[in-house]
Amino acid sequence: MNTILRHRLRLSPTPILYCFPKFLFSQPFHFFSTTTSEPCAFTLSYLSNTCGFSHDVALKLSKRLRFETAEKPDSVFSFFRTHGFSTSQICRIFYQAPELLVCDPTKRLLPKFQFFASKGASPSDTILIVSKTARVLRYGLNSHIIPIFELIRTFLPSDLKALAVFIACPNFIGDGRVASNVQMLLDTGVTHTGIRYLLCSRPSVLCSDLRPAIEEVKLLGFDPLKLSFTLAILAKRAVSKPLWDAKVDVLKKWGWSEDDICVAFRNQPNIMLRSKEKLNAVMGFWVGKLGWDHSVLISSPTLFSYSLEKRVAPRALVVQYLLSKGLVKKSASLATPFVLSDERFLQKYVKRFEEKTPRLLELYQAAQGTC
Repeated sequence: MNTILRHRLRLSPTPILYCFPKFLFSQPFHFFSTTTSEPCAFTLSYLSNTCGFSHDVALKLSKRLRFETAEKPDSVFSFFRTHGFSTSQICRIFYQAPELLVCDPTKRLLPKFQFFASKGASPSDTILIVSKTARVLRYGLNSHIIPIFELIRTFLPSDLKALAVFIACPNFIGDGRVASNVQMLLDTGVTHTGIRYLLCSRPSVLCSDLRPAIEEVKLLGFDPLKLSFTLAILAKRAVSKPLWDAKVDVLKKWGWSEDDICVAFRNQPNIMLRSKEKLNAVMGFWVGKLGWDHSVLISSPTLFSYSLEKRVAPRALVVQYLLSKGLVKKSASLATPFVLSDERFLQKYVKRFEEKTPRLLELYQAAQGTC
C-alpha cells in the first residue's frame, strides 16, 4: 500500500459546545425498570380493551404503571386525537412510553407541541416526529429538547432545516453522543460545512461512537478541513463491516487490489456507499462489456454514483462510436465525458460532430430513451 499520510491539525479546539448542559455529553437515559408488583385490574382492562394491547403486552405494561380510573388516560387520548393522531398511532406511543398515559397533557405534552410549531413544524410534522419514537415526549423541553435543537441549529441555516433533522432522526433528542461527537469533530478540525453535511445527509451517524472512525480516517490521510473527511467518516459508520467486506470482494473480482480500493476511497469515499449490485453492474458494463481499463474508475470513482441506464451507458455509446471513427483519442481521460453536465456533453461530444455523424444525436437520445 502507498505510504499513509498523516495530517497535523493546525486548529485549536473549538469550544462552541461548552455552553450546553452536561447531560448532552452523557449516555442516553433509561426510564423504566420492570417491577414485580401485582397489576391493577382496571389498568390491565384499560390497556386491553381501550388500547387494544394483547393480554401479554397489557400485563407487562400494567406492572409499570397504575391507574384506577379512566380520567387521566382518557384526557391523554383526547389530547393526541385533537392533534391529529390516529388510534393506532396513539397506541404505539403508549407502547413505547406507557407512563404518558397518566401524565398531565397540558403540562407535559402541549409545551413540546407548541415548541415544534414555533419552529415551523406543521401538525403532520409533529405527528411524524412523535410517531417515529415516542421517547421524544419523555424528555424535558428546557433540559433536553431546546438545547439539542439549538445545537443542531448552530450548523444549519434555518429552523426548518434543524426541524428536518428531528423528523429524520428523533433519537437525537436525549442521545448524549450527538453533542460529544460534534465537539470531537470540531476539535479534530472538521468545518461547520462538514458537520452540516452529516446532519443533512445521515444524522443517525452522530448517534454512534465516532472516535474509531475519526482515527481511522485520519490515518488514511484525509484532511479534516475538506468535505471528503466527513464523507469518509459517514461511509465508515454507515456501512457495516460484513457489508464493507462484501463490497471489497466485488471490486476484487474485477481485478482491483487492496491498494486500488484505498486509492479510490481516498478519491471519493462515497464509492463505499454504493450497493454491491451497483458496483458490480458498473464494473460489468465498463470492463466486461466495453473492455475499458478499470483504472479509470479508480481515479474517478464518482462514475459509480451516476445512473448506469440514463447516463453512463448512453454516453459510453457515443464515446465508443467516436473512438471507432477516430474522432476522439482514447489517450484522453475516459472519465471526462461522464462527469460533464448534459449540456456540455451534448455540445462537446454530440453537436460538435453533427456534420460528420448526423445520426449521433438520434443514437444518443435513443439510448437514453428520450426519442
